[in-house]
Amino acid sequence: MSDSSRSPLPPVRLHPEAELARDALSTPLLSRAARLARWAGPDTRVDAGGGLVEEQLPAAAEVLGLSGDDAAAYAGEAWRVAVDTGLVEIVDEDAGTVEAGAELAVLTGGSPQDVLGVWLGALETVLADASVPDLDDLVDAMDAGGEVDFSSLDWDPEAEAEFLDGVLGNLYLLTVSEDGPADGPVPLPALAASMIVPSDMGEPTNDVLEQVSDAMMRLDDQFRLLEPVGLVQYQPVDEALMADAEAAAEEPPAVDDTDVSRYGMVRLTPLGRYGLRSRLLEAGFEAPAVGDLADKGADALLDGTATYPQSAAQAETEQWLARREPLAAARELLAAARGLDAGAPLRRLRCQQALSLVGAEAEPALREVLDDPELGGLARVWLTEAGFSDVPAPSQDLVFWLTVDTVAAQLAAEGNSDELRALVQGLAAQHSGFFAAAWRVDHPATADVLEAMGRLHPDKRIAKEARKAAFKARSQQGG
Repeated sequence: MSDSSRSPLPPVRLHPEAELARDALSTPLLSRAARLARWAGPDTRVDAGGGLVEEQLPAAAEVLGLSGDDAAAYAGEAWRVAVDTGLVEIVDEDAGTVEAGAELAVLTGGSPQDVLGVWLGALETVLADASVPDLDDLVDAMDAGGEVDFSSLDWDPEAEAEFLDGVLGNLYLLTVSEDGPADGPVPLPALAASMIVPSDMGEPTNDVLEQVSDAMMRLDDQFRLLEPVGLVQYQPVDEALMADAEAAAEEPPAVDDTDVSRYGMVRLTPLGRYGLRSRLLEAGFEAPAVGDLADKGADALLDGTATYPQSAAQAETEQWLARREPLAAARELLAAARGLDAGAPLRRLRCQQALSLVGAEAEPALREVLDDPELGGLARVWLTEAGFSDVPAPSQDLVFWLTVDTVAAQLAAEGNSDELRALVQGLAAQHSGFFAAAWRVDHPATADVLEAMGRLHPDKRIAKEARKAAFKARSQQGG
């Protein structure tokens, strides 16, 4: 990918590496490349660029069981992948002779990670090919001497690669986002528009629609190329629509919402998720995967899942708990949840969510912290919800402290969400003197929480009470 970013992406759920390696070996492109590498012998000849000489392409296509107009092109591509990934090595460039490469043995005897390494090499070759202009355009741009006039092509290799990277980045983000399509396909118009239509644009102009339409046609070609390497599953744009678009080139086609699948549908495969994440990591992006924290301490788990969407945080926590004995895990989580720093309320919320996945064996750990000012409220909630008796009643101070801590955690997790708005309204309605008492709560986030309540409560009178209480809290905290 083209640019590094410090903002972490949502965590991706990856299939086990052994499963992904099997997927990689069965992709049309890598399996063809391997078959050609095994077929190649002393009589195989390559040209100066390492491609199979033209007269050997029909034999290569036959080995692969390919026929039809595109057979030679597919065979040539499979050969190029074999060379680029080290499945075939060129012995003598002048003579154009080859032999089986060291990586060929990896496909049968290597670890899943080794196999995936070869597949990632194949992916890079295909991505580079996908950024090259159409062969017909290249032929048109050739001058009498056989040289390509790139300026007449209107082709900028770097911009092309960046555009495709951007599209794949958006597809990855849509796939791993909590509210994305998950394993479902993404309509090609939506993907093209995500690169071209500014987010603040209301009704797109005709010029913008035309750009989206052009991008769709370009992406249609590119996704057809990317499907055989196993990156995506792709349903191409309906040929009839393309004919219509060419017939009315001056008028961009309006997308018919009734059957959006006719405009192309693309889905990132499990192997594709693995491949794009590898590329994102290499480009310096923070691209976590569920399971990354399973062997780390509770502090890394609570801090790491702080920004995760709810279901990803739960999946990560389940993997972490599966490796530990419940009582020890509960004690470790509670110890990591302590603190008065800005991140502590969210750590405690994640701790509470993690403890809800631990069974009754955790009871002693929760009883041990009943008198802890930071964890006592959380412990009482857990013991009560787990159905234990003789849980000591909380003091009024503890109830208010826990309330401020909970709102602070929700603010950090979600910002001004509808759930938080409902929580704020519920709290104000439940305690008639809430704001009169809340400003005295000895919690670092008290003033921030009261300010947020003033911002979120729909009743102007109550909102004003909250703001006054926030002012008092700030004065008490000395600023």
